[in-house]
Amino acid sequence: MAPQVVDETARRLPGRRSPDPATPSAASAAAHVPVPAAAPRPVPERIDAELLVTASVLLADAALTARQSGAELTGALFSWRFGLEALKRPGWALTTAVSCARALTGSGGLGFGANGGVAGELLRMAGNVTYRRPAKVAMAVDAFALRIKAAAVAHPNLDAPAARRLTDAMVAGNRLEAARAMLALIELLGVTRALTTVSPVIMELLALLGLLDENPVNDDFSWVTLAGGVPTTDPFLGLPSSVLGFLNPGPGRAERTEPDPILATVLAGSRNDIVSYVNDIGALGNHGLVLLRRVACADGTLRYVLLLPGTSFGRLSNSTPQDLVGAFDGLLRTDTTYTRAAKKLLRRAGVPAGAEIMIVGHSLGGMTAMNLASDVEVCATYRVSHVIAIGSPIDSKRPADHTTRVISLVNKHDVIPGLDGRGPASPHDIPESWVELAWLDESYDYPLSHAPQAYSDALRGEFTHFRDQVNKLISDYDGEVVGNQPYMLRDK
Repeated sequence: MAPQVVDETARRLPGRRSPDPATPSAASAAAHVPVPAAAPRPVPERIDAELLVTASVLLADAALTARQSGAELTGALFSWRFGLEALKRPGWALTTAVSCARALTGSGGLGFGANGGVAGELLRMAGNVTYRRPAKVAMAVDAFALRIKAAAVAHPNLDAPAARRLTDAMVAGNRLEAARAMLALIELLGVTRALTTVSPVIMELLALLGLLDENPVNDDFSWVTLAGGVPTTDPFLGLPSSVLGFLNPGPGRAERTEPDPILATVLAGSRNDIVSYVNDIGALGNHGLVLLRRVACADGTLRYVLLLPGTSFGRLSNSTPQDLVGAFDGLLRTDTTYTRAAKKLLRRAGVPAGAEIMIVGHSLGGMTAMNLASDVEVCATYRVSHVIAIGSPIDSKRPADHTTRVISLVNKHDVIPGLDGRGPASPHDIPESWVELAWLDESYDYPLSHAPQAYSDALRGEFTHFRDQVNKLISDYDGEVVGNQPYMLRDK
């Protein structure tokens, strides 16, 4: 059974042009006048994205294998066992060391591929700052280049001259030219559209930056991205995700509050419908408000729905969990201020043990929904039946309960869902039990493409069949809304 991924975009590939019956050679033949044969018309290049992704996977595997081989060879060469053996057989040890050095540094071998351990990392850093490009890096760069080319099939704006200038410069490791190309792209399209243009391959571009700069401590971001994982370091300085724990240390707090008149009006018309949930989240805003709903369902069961909005982009950090620091923290970790505050909300609201809960979140709210679903304590106390993530990078997260139904809604113009490393040309897929519904609509520019309203409009309009599909999956929650309680979440 394949993952239930629906993509509304059709890939149109150029075909062969039909021959023109009135060619000069045909006319001359009719007149019995010999002329040189006309040169054959060029056939437009047909790009198969799947083949490009397959080739990138093979190159990535080769690069990761070369990296592991370099680590093992370096480790063996600098191990105490080798040193002990060298005391017994110095001639053999010298020959072996020379052979290992050639394999590690020669262009016919790993090309300065030492890494791992204290000695290996020192050698790797030395090679990095002296512009040595090992075989593993060359293969990794080619793998990323193929991913970018594959992404351009579904996103032709990536193949426009201005965008291609940027991606080519990044692949070549020419940061000065890349900066000039990015400035030219911004001058041509504006900041938001330039960001949207490169968003399908943003992780690949960041990984190339980490691999090809002279900073030896940020390479882990690139290798984890190549392997399809979620980086736990930043691509610029190599700072670990644990740093975010110091920046976002709040224990979390949840306080009951009353809805303002606008929110009360929206909630009064709410029902068990994905469009209604998205509109409710939009009405909650992103200044700390969340909503816990009680539903007396048609089968007689009392169920709960937790609605979690996304990030406020006004400041890097504020007094609520819905800030930029919290967003990065929620992407890289599961135990965050947002999740701690939400757990306190459930306890304070008196949600009974064993109760069924559906968690619906947008952006950071979707990440937090998955973080709650992956929390063993939460899943041992309640039954998280559904997680619906809207415009959220959740593909690297997994619920603790395998029966939790995960539904992901993705506008493919939206920058944010791709931050988990799974872009349009990623070789890695989601679990088979997940339902991912992806589309391209008219909301091209970020942040418009990320707004709850853009998702709501799409589900009400051209993609109403997705709305029907989601509503069918959550039909257990059909019933009478018997309680809508907003809570204000704080860091402390």
